[in-house]
Order: sequence, then C-alpha cells, then structure tokens
Amino acid sequence: MIIEMSKVRLLGPRDQLPRVLRVLQDLGLLHLAPPSLALEPQGLGRAQLATREQRERRHLQRIVGDIEAAMGELRIAPAAGRPAGSPAARDITRWARLAWRTRREAERLRLELTVLDEEKALILKYQQFFSAFRSLLEAESRWPHATAYHVLVRGSDAGAIPKLRASLAATIGSDFEIYTHPLASGEIAVLIIVAAPAAARVERLLAQAHVQEIPVPAEYGGGSLSSAIPAMLTRLGEIPATVARVKRRQQELAHNTGQELSRAASALHDRLRELDVIPQTGVTAHAFVLEGWLPTRSRSTFEDRIRRDFKDNVAVSEVSREEWASEDAPVVLSNPRLLRPFETVVRVFPLPRYGTIDPTPFVAVFFPAFFGLMVGDIGYGVVLAVLGLVLHRVSHPNSTLRTVAEIIGPCALFTIVAGFLFGELFGDLGARLGLKPLAFDRHEAMIPFLLLAVSLGVVHILLGLGLGVASLIRRHPRQALGRGLSGIMILLVLLALLAAVKVLPYAFFTSAVIGLLVAFPVLIVLEGFVAPIELLTTFGNILSYARIMALGVASVMLAVVANRMVGAIGSVAVGLMFALLFHLVNFAIALFSPTVHALRLHYVEFFGKFYSPGGIRYQPFGHWIPARPGA
Repeated sequence: MIIEMSKVRLLGPRDQLPRVLRVLQDLGLLHLAPPSLALEPQGLGRAQLATREQRERRHLQRIVGDIEAAMGELRIAPAAGRPAGSPAARDITRWARLAWRTRREAERLRLELTVLDEEKALILKYQQFFSAFRSLLEAESRWPHATAYHVLVRGSDAGAIPKLRASLAATIGSDFEIYTHPLASGEIAVLIIVAAPAAARVERLLAQAHVQEIPVPAEYGGGSLSSAIPAMLTRLGEIPATVARVKRRQQELAHNTGQELSRAASALHDRLRELDVIPQTGVTAHAFVLEGWLPTRSRSTFEDRIRRDFKDNVAVSEVSREEWASEDAPVVLSNPRLLRPFETVVRVFPLPRYGTIDPTPFVAVFFPAFFGLMVGDIGYGVVLAVLGLVLHRVSHPNSTLRTVAEIIGPCALFTIVAGFLFGELFGDLGARLGLKPLAFDRHEAMIPFLLLAVSLGVVHILLGLGLGVASLIRRHPRQALGRGLSGIMILLVLLALLAAVKVLPYAFFTSAVIGLLVAFPVLIVLEGFVAPIELLTTFGNILSYARIMALGVASVMLAVVANRMVGAIGSVAVGLMFALLFHLVNFAIALFSPTVHALRLHYVEFFGKFYSPGGIRYQPFGHWIPARPGA
C-alpha cells in the first residue's frame, strides 16, 4: 500500500536555520520541497548560497572526488556512519591532503601494476617467438651480412603472408628468407631474414604495409633476440615478486587510510547535502520557512523532537490537505514482508501517484498463480524451489538476487499445487506412476483449461476496473463511473453467454441484453464515442489470458515428448540422456516464457485499467548512505 503522508511547515529565526537543518538530517524523515507560492506575498524569498558557501561547496566536491577516486582505486567499501556535527575546518584541510596524497599514490601503484602486466605479456610474447625459431635465432649473431626482422601476424590475417613474400621478391629479389610458426595465442610468428644491403628497402616496405615489427627493447640490450632472451627470462622470474610487493603496498595503504577516508566521505557528503537543501528554504530578513512531507505515522515523533530541541523558537504546523495536490506528495510503498519482493515487479514502472493504488498485493497473488498454471508440474516445481533456496543462500540481504529468490518461492509453490491439480510429475511420468489429477488432465482437457484461463482473465480485468473506480472516484468521478459501467457490461455479456449455452436459465439472457442496451448509450455519454472501442479492447484483453492455456499445454507436451524418448531410442542410457536434456530445455523455457507472459498480463492488461504512474520517490533529507553493491 501507499503510506499516508502529511505536509508540515517549520518557521523560526533565520539564525537557527543551520541547526534546524542538522536536526532534520539526524531525523531523516522530511522530504523537503520549496515553500508554497501562497507565502510569497508575505515577503518570502528563496534562500541562496552565500559566496563563501559556494566556494565551500566547490572545495568539498573536489575533496569528495579525490576521496572516491582513492577508495575506488584501493577497493575500500564506503561505510555508512553518522558524523558528530559539521566537520571542522582543520578536519577538512587534513582530509583534503590525505585524499590527494592517497589518490596519487593509489594511481601510481595501479599504473605500476599495469606496466608490470604489460612487461610480462611482452616477455612471454618474445619467449614464444624465440621458442618457435630457436635454432635460427641462436645463429643470428653469426650473420654479419644479414638482418633479421621479428613480426607477429594475427591468425585472421594469415593471407597477408604470401602477399608479403611477393612484395619482398618484387623489391629485393631473392635475397631473403621467411619463416612462419603458429603460436598458442592464435598469432603467427614471422621471421624475415634479408641481406644487409637490402635492409633499408625492407624497412620502408614494412612501414608502407603497416606491418608492426617487434624490435628487441633497449632495456634488454636492443641487439639480437637470442642475446636478450636470458635477461628477459630473468626479469620474468622477478615480476611476480614485484607484483606481490606492489599489492602489499596497496593493502597497507587501504588499511592505513580506509577508515579515515570513509569517515571523511560520510562527513563531507552530509555537509554537501546540507548546502544543497538551502535553496529549498524560504527566508525573510529575520526568519526562515521549511516545508516538506513525512509519513503521517511519524509526525508526532518529528514534532516532539523539534519541540525538545528548539522549544518555542521553531514552530511546526501541518499544512492543510486543501493547500497541496496529491500529485506533489512523495510516494512510499509499504507492504507486509511476504509481499515486499513483488514491489520489484511494480518498480519496473514509474511509481504510482500519491492517492492512487499500489498494485503490489495483487501482483503477489496473481503473478505466482499465472506462473504456476502455465508450468503446472510437481517435478518442475520442486526443482524450482531448490533453485530458489540455493539463490537465497548465496545472495546477500536486500540484493536483487535475494529478491528474485523470494519471488521464486511462491511461484514454485503454485507450480506444485497446479501439478497436483493436473496430475503432472515431469509430464506424464506421474500418470504412469498412478498419480491422478485433482481437477483435470490438461494434456487432454484443453477446453476446460481454456475456460479456466479466460475465467481468470475476467476476474483479473474486473478487479482492475474496480481498482480504477476506487482510484478515480475522488479526482475524476466521470471517468470512474465509466470504468464501473464497463465492468458491469462485461458481467452482463458473461451472463448472456452463460444463459445462451444453458448454464444459466434463459431468462438471464433477456435481462442481460436489456441491461446492455440501456448501459451502452450511458457509457458513450460518460466516455465519448471512443468508449465502444475501449470496451472491445477490454474484451480482447480478457481473451489474451488464453495464453495461460497455450503455454501450459506446450509445456506438458514437451515434457511428454521427453519421457517418450526413453523408449523410442534403442539404448535406454542414450534415451534417458536425451530425455533429461529435453526436460532441462523445457525447464529453462518454463523459467523464461511464463515469467514474460505473466508480466505481460499484468503490465498491459491489468495495470492499464487503473495504474497511474508518475509518483515522486520519497527521498527524505538525511545522512548520506553509500550505495550497496549488488543491490
């Protein structure tokens, strides 16, 4: 449900504003908003940051940038905390120096690790090249009249090697040799040996062809590869110890500065939040006015704290309901613990407007029910429950993965219940073991299953129209009457159909038709000539629920096919393997397809009848809370 909100107004001496803001930040209850325009004729103006405060704000933002960069480099998780008052100037100066030094040192260490990784990769590349042409390269120093070029070519560019050979032949004749060798990395090592007088022309040719040579680095002598390799291999053995030393230095830096950086981040973020809300304050020469919303159930706590801290210096009064519009009030969704995971399904849309209806309780009932009817298998339900338990165990509280695990639970329960109703255990395996359906076998009784699906559609759509009436009755009574009349006409059509097929006495048919003839012109008067089109669309929405039957039958058919593979293939072991594979594919489809279609039935058919998006998220002015990873 959407929590009831109250709007309050605080008035007090202007010199008390900083202290009032600190108390409000400690309370963390008031969603601040600019003062009402109705107060402006009394000389009220919007507060502005003083020049000193603007400089302070820019200075703090730079420090916070350094702190967050340093914590990110060192992987320090920010800790939520409540600072003891505003930070002193000496603390800010000390934190600025600490953040700047730590950031520079952390970036230097990261760059050093990057250089070491690149150096290691380069040495390994040379090592592979040397291993490929060891015998030739060891004789390189005995080639007084020849020059060697070391080239690496991507495997996808292997066709360039014959072209290179042809170009060399055209340029220098036969005074060259090319050796190639595929490497484990997928690249091709190319060794080109040419006569020394032709070296200049070869270098120009390689440059024109954009062929990147890998010369021996200067730090390893810059001479032949064979003479440089021993030094490279020695350096390769030293790199792990150097990397370990740099990482230890990172850990020490994080340990020595992490707590102080977290404390600084919390205090400075809080001060920035305080500066950011000053422009939302109304002020005169000697007074201030603050307005905002808070949950009605917390108003007494809020007022008691203000009275205790400020006595009669600051007055708190409730703004009457007539002075503010519902669209301006922030929205807080509050549901019982079992229903709360389904708020995630609702939050895919913008929040509902204040004063409308939170669909979470209805989603929590119908979404698992639709999912269970589409899958409808005891075995799949048990596997799904195990999957949910595993996800619950490996996930963190309040994380997205934990929410998914908590939604899987009721979906698995409804799937198992539907499996007993349909007598299904991994398809028709239950029937072979003597399991009897409590309702009907959907493998054969498709018409009853279709009627069940459409009947659920009628209930779901009528519920949506009823919620639409409740949501609109105060703000738009004419539209509310139109929604209600549409629901009545759907019931009249349903009565007429049941009477026509003799489920109900025929007298209901005449009464229903007369009711429709009377209601139709009234509906046009209420909603205009578009009303008939919307009514037909509503009937189309109801028929859309037939997808529950279609997906359910498809699921059981795939499961039956999987079971029959055991006997259809000569080898029992092979047949069992294919059956398990088919069941695995069917289970994967059962996870995806019913979820998508159950969401579609809610988002398109159900929400379209009453949901009013555009609500403002409740964001009370309080202490800074770092974002949770994985949330």
